[in-house]
Amino acid sequence: MNRRRFLESSVAFAALTSLTGCSKNASASAAKTLTIFTWADYLSDEAKSRFEKEFDCKLVIDTFDSNEAMLAKLEAGATGYDVLVPSSYAVRILGRKELIQPLDHSKIPNLGNIDKDHLAKALDPAMKWSVPYMLAPTCLAYLESKVTEPVSSFRMLDRSELKGRITLLDDMREVIGAALKSLGFPLNSTDPEQLAKAADVAIRWKQNIAKFENEQYKSGIASGEFFLVQGYAGDLLQVSEENPDMRIFIPEEGTSLSCDDLCIPKEAKNVELAHQFINFLNDPEVAAENMEWIGFRAPNSASYPHLTEDFRGSGILFPPAALFAKCEFIDDLGEQLPLWTKEWDRIKNS
Repeated sequence: MNRRRFLESSVAFAALTSLTGCSKNASASAAKTLTIFTWADYLSDEAKSRFEKEFDCKLVIDTFDSNEAMLAKLEAGATGYDVLVPSSYAVRILGRKELIQPLDHSKIPNLGNIDKDHLAKALDPAMKWSVPYMLAPTCLAYLESKVTEPVSSFRMLDRSELKGRITLLDDMREVIGAALKSLGFPLNSTDPEQLAKAADVAIRWKQNIAKFENEQYKSGIASGEFFLVQGYAGDLLQVSEENPDMRIFIPEEGTSLSCDDLCIPKEAKNVELAHQFINFLNDPEVAAENMEWIGFRAPNSASYPHLTEDFRGSGILFPPAALFAKCEFIDDLGEQLPLWTKEWDRIKNS
């Protein structure tokens, strides 16, 4: 799933230049270089500089734009990475394919800071393979001036008066998952009957949408081109600063949760430093500063008192307990994936 905005070309070029320089430094001092494979814009400048200074090392950051691209690169034999930041379902795939190694908890004392409520829902609750890094729900957002009598529900997607002004994510797991939740079914259902009913709902929604869209929905709702969009919380919160008319909500039926985790590849060269990096990111003050810079929630209970009042008060990143209980993490479908692709093809071709 593509869940991150791409860097502007100038920033991407600067990052490439930086990586080239880091590669030269790495050849001179490989033991003091930590190479991270992660999403773009996913570590604050302050956290990066502080870690490099405290541990007398250099961070080299390489990026991917989807879990599938990351998995394909590793399965093709890419090496040289010390820390990976995949989504939770991708961690399961990496573990099943023996591409990551178990964590040494004795080297990560800050694990005690991880939010217990989060771990109760997590795909790796014992943190055998990974430590949660950043969390955000998939939401709906609308323009208050364009939508009458809004409700905090997926029923909004049936509003015929908004036809042509709605977008859904171009993502099988998000769209079918939303339809499943709207029907009261599990987000990761592999029941063929439930999936067929969910696909019928998605086909009904499709009649009202302008398009399936993963990137332009952000600028589209900010500019007023779209009135109602499905999108990722971090992206929507960011563009809402451009348009005060925007209202973001988690549907009352519950929604999908995406959590990106920290894990260590099986072939990592700097395992000790990788553990130190994971522990560093879970320091309460570091986690608080880092999440406010990124705009996502780090499930780190000890960091919450260090957050600004505005950030901690976000009902999107910190939803009420009853609503959070209805949300589910996207899981690895394994051999049942073709059941979903069959229905997705039916939706896209309808």
